[in-house]
Amino acid sequence: MPRRYLILAICCLSLLIISLDVTIVNIALPAIRTEFGASVSGLQWTIDAYTLVLASLLVLAGSTADRVGRRRVFQIGLALFTLGSLLCSVAPNLPTLIVFRMVQAVGGSMLNPVAMSIITNTFTEPRERAKAIGVWGAVTGFSMALGPLAGGALVHSFGWRSIFWINVPVGIAAFVLAWRFIPESRAGHPRRLDPVGQVLVLTTLASITYAIIEGPAAGWTSAQTLGCFALGIAALGGLLWWEPRRAEPLIELTFFRSAPFSGATLIAVCAFAALGGFLFLNTLYLQSERGLSPLHAGLYTLPMAAMTVIASPLSGRLVAARGTRLPLTIAGSAMALGMLPLTMAGPDSPVWQLFAGYLLFGFGFGMVNTPITSTAVSGMPRAQAGVAAAIASTSRQVGSALGVAVIGAVVASAAAGSASGGHAGWWILFGLGLAVLALGRFSTGRWAQTTRSRGYAESVPA
Repeated sequence: MPRRYLILAICCLSLLIISLDVTIVNIALPAIRTEFGASVSGLQWTIDAYTLVLASLLVLAGSTADRVGRRRVFQIGLALFTLGSLLCSVAPNLPTLIVFRMVQAVGGSMLNPVAMSIITNTFTEPRERAKAIGVWGAVTGFSMALGPLAGGALVHSFGWRSIFWINVPVGIAAFVLAWRFIPESRAGHPRRLDPVGQVLVLTTLASITYAIIEGPAAGWTSAQTLGCFALGIAALGGLLWWEPRRAEPLIELTFFRSAPFSGATLIAVCAFAALGGFLFLNTLYLQSERGLSPLHAGLYTLPMAAMTVIASPLSGRLVAARGTRLPLTIAGSAMALGMLPLTMAGPDSPVWQLFAGYLLFGFGFGMVNTPITSTAVSGMPRAQAGVAAAIASTSRQVGSALGVAVIGAVVASAAAGSASGGHAGWWILFGLGLAVLALGRFSTGRWAQTTRSRGYAESVPA
């Protein structure tokens, strides 16, 4: 096996434990709610505490890896994620579990963007890179298939705490293999730290998400909710003012002058909001409304995960042969159509109706990942591969956090797990699929392609 494919396999191990964590934790939410007496907002924080910290630190992790060494940061991330998983398995209450999920997230923030940067610098030929990214996407689908099955079996047999054990052997194996086979690499022009930008990013994401999650309980017009929204908007405004004035900002806003890059970022937010919302809502629907066990709920989601496995490498080949426009069109169409059968789902809906939606949604989601990543790293300076990949990864996590927050708020505003809240949630996910379709068409048109060089030209250090 050529060394570069071994490096790809090691990087995919890190993606495996990150993706497994998402699907396994979702399948365990009802069991966590039963043991700790958690509310819907408590379940949302179990997911979003992780994704918020992850999203806030991804860009910092990517730029730090470019500066101090990609393999070194990658290994630190693996160690922290593994430790966080162990701590989660012994959490005595929900607040402690949420804190330990944050520890996991600090480690997780050092994995995906850094691994993608390693892949980008290993596979320099565009067609090989697109195929490598397709394999990367297929691992997401594989973990989605394995996660519900493994999670359901573990929760059913050993309890929800066992879902965090599975990360430990994989994390240790990836750490040892990275030390043995991945060469160290750095950017030629290391970037300075931007603590002000980092605080503004965290404040923006945390305050807006807090307002959405706690809004149903506190009241949408309460001082707390309105204050959090105002703080988030103010922090975002401060970020947009501060970053262009930095010689080496945390977030390269000039990248967004490229319409394909901006489009890919927005598509990632919409697609992963749909995925995060789907996993959260579907878990409540299958286990609370249909009364399925965790194992059976995991089996029900297998068709969606299987289609993601099939579609991801196909998407990589399509990107290599035809560009990003066709796979994005297919992705948005399939994701939207997949939600239609679920908008009519109830406690006694036939299984074929659910599976039709799962198959379409899984295929659409499998098609979307490769074009997002390919656009993010193509046409940008290789020396800043960590930053560009981290922005793409951040947009995924922001979308996932917002999807869980918004869908959970819709369910909580009705009654937890009710049909009315669920139906509104499925329609929101349908709209997100249409947004992927529209943004995919817009960001790959002729005018959009003429802007591609702007982000590159203006982001190269003088």
